[in-house]
Amino acid sequence: MRQIHASIDIGSNTLRLLIAQPSADPLATQPWETIDYAHRITRLGQGLHESGRLSEAGMERAVDLLKEFRHLITRYEVKPEHIYAVATAAVREAENGASFKKLVQRETGIGISIIHGREEASMSLLGATSVLHDESAREMLLFDIGGGSTEFIRAKEKIIRDAISCKLGVVRLVETHLHSDPPSSEEYLAMKNSALCHLTEVSRFWEETPGIVPARMVGTAGTVTTLAAVQMELVPYDPKKVNNYKIESAAFYQLRDRLLAMDHKHREAIPAIEAGRADLIIAGLSIVEAIMETWNYDSFITVDAGLLEGNWINSYIK
Repeated sequence: MRQIHASIDIGSNTLRLLIAQPSADPLATQPWETIDYAHRITRLGQGLHESGRLSEAGMERAVDLLKEFRHLITRYEVKPEHIYAVATAAVREAENGASFKKLVQRETGIGISIIHGREEASMSLLGATSVLHDESAREMLLFDIGGGSTEFIRAKEKIIRDAISCKLGVVRLVETHLHSDPPSSEEYLAMKNSALCHLTEVSRFWEETPGIVPARMVGTAGTVTTLAAVQMELVPYDPKKVNNYKIESAAFYQLRDRLLAMDHKHREAIPAIEAGRADLIIAGLSIVEAIMETWNYDSFITVDAGLLEGNWINSYIK
């Protein structure tokens, strides 16, 4: 009998749940069969960069959602030892991150592992390469944009070469720079320049482990999957169509200009942009543009699978 495992990704911006079992087909395009999936933007890390703490409101939203996740997990009779929850930048950086972990355990019975950036990067790579075409995974820069951090992973033949996690996230950028509606050109430039400063840090890190810039740029997480969905007018959302979708630079800049010209209300009205992401997508655009500009990429590939799926795979092979 194929065991059912539950993976939970507690991000700075979004919480996600995957309940799945191993695929019965060895030739399947992904190694798991999804039984149920849920996610919601909670902005757990809202205000963290100013206070250094998780807000009471953010923690309450997260715990309420985790209670819903717990009900789903119970419905499918997932064994407690097969529930794997990981928390990333917001929880590991917050002064009260350990207290939040205890709160979740007390209120939901879900134990959380607070993972460091390197482990987060490894899991993201594991999830992404499980569904990427071999050509894309041969030599790539995988970037994972989150609410509070972005991970940059250089990999070859699906094996991690090095990884670095930067305090560059869409929630941080929005809270610091985005105050106009529609966004002003000065605000967008400020977000992009902030991203460029962090990429200088990445470049210095790469100089310590010399090697060429990877041939392909591959993005995972909400920013790039949303851009792919908007570009394809993908409603309802279909992760299999997002996996391995290629966005050329010309298409990216057209999409950037279109979204920057809109006010918040009109971005919210785009069916492919989920509730709560209409402002964050502006910050995400600035990060993607900075990456393309810094290392002269003329396209990038999108992939829906990442940390959540990598955590599921990692839990299953333990």
